Amino acid sequence: MGAFCVSRNRMRTVDWHENGVRLIDQRILPGRFEQLTYHDYRAVARAITEMVVRGAPAIGATAGFGLALAGFQSHATTRADFLRDLNEAAAVLRAARPTAVNLAWALERVLKSMTHHASEKVDELQQALLAEAQTLADEDVALNRRMGFNGAALVEDGDVILHHCNTGALATVDFGTALGVIFAAHEQGKKIHVLVDETRPRLQGARLTAWELKERGIAFDLIADNAAGHFLRTGQVNLCLVGADRIAANGDVANKIGTYKLGVVSRENGVPFYCVAPTSTVDFSLAHGDLIPIEERDSSEVLNLQFEGEDVAPVGITARNPAFDVTPNKYVTAIVTEYGVVRPPFIKNLTRTQESGARI
Repeated sequence: MGAFCVSRNRMRTVDWHENGVRLIDQRILPGRFEQLTYHDYRAVARAITEMVVRGAPAIGATAGFGLALAGFQSHATTRADFLRDLNEAAAVLRAARPTAVNLAWALERVLKSMTHHASEKVDELQQALLAEAQTLADEDVALNRRMGFNGAALVEDGDVILHHCNTGALATVDFGTALGVIFAAHEQGKKIHVLVDETRPRLQGARLTAWELKERGIAFDLIADNAAGHFLRTGQVNLCLVGADRIAANGDVANKIGTYKLGVVSRENGVPFYCVAPTSTVDFSLAHGDLIPIEERDSSEVLNLQFEGEDVAPVGITARNPAFDVTPNKYVTAIVTEYGVVRPPFIKNLTRTQESGARI
């Protein structure tokens, strides 16, 4: 079953199923399609850390459902004890991955819904908690579609698009962010072609983005990450699309490792570089990108790569494995949000977008 089938059959990347959190296991795609259901919020946190689920919006929705699960796991009999249990669970979930701001945003939103709920009955609080988590997930799908069609206006018929990592249905609850722009342009009948970065070391482009594009019948070529500069310099790319795990108030973008060099080389060669992300990904508490925490993952993700069945790296060496990098705002042409296309100066226009969105 492919990503297109996921959307068609309303099978979401993350959902509430049989009193638990159900996730598509993205570690084994595209070879196998499996779903895992978790009935303990600590297991949900491990699933986030181990990248059963990944992509900032999907992580946020998963955390929301994980907190709802913690509510049903609670043995509290009073409102105060119930809220204490929720805050303890939120701390565990929040620590699962430090860079994606949607995780903390989702937890704060669901927790806040409890402080505003007047009931003293734990069973009513549990149901309200789940309802808020479900609303958050449903809203993600709707705003992704709005982002997709906002961004599709930037795509011309015949464009070649360079895309990094995976930002499709698998990175969100459904539809996608940067890939959602590509899906929307395709639905509009535009003939487009995508150059898909492999996205080392976990190969989300080769494994996940290629799978989603193939299932939707969108023309693409898989390229080695190091080939991107060649295609940009030789005029074979019309625009570059990426997602984001966190955006600072000034428009600096933290995204999957390798994004920064695409931003630099895109600007050097006059190619528009667009970041596609919901406003929930903007962290207005951080003035600039150097304040964004960068997750460094286990070196085994780099050292365990194989070529033709043999280990690539010599035995006994060490490796560094930052999962994200920061692209300064000067390399970002625009940020596509659910409320429209935001252009520089970002520190003013992102704030204006947030304020206008809050009034909608």
